[in-house]
Amino acid sequence: MSTSEFQVTGMSCSHCEVAIRGEVGQVAGVENIEVSAQTGRLVVTGSQPVDEAAILAAVDEAGYEAAPIR
Repeated sequence: MSTSEFQVTGMSCSHCEVAIRGEVGQVAGVENIEVSAQTGRLVVTGSQPVDEAAILAAVDEAGYEAAPIR
């Protein structure tokens, strides 16, 4: 399993979490998504490394900004 973590800005409620989950869930290889408006963190897990650029684009499509946490 490969896990990637991101800091998301602009989230404030559970609706924000649902929007991000919906977009990120469409990225190929994503198997699990944990997102918290309270902490601003997004954790994406896949059986193989997930395309970071695709995750960032999905978050952008949902209307938020994200940056990888290294």
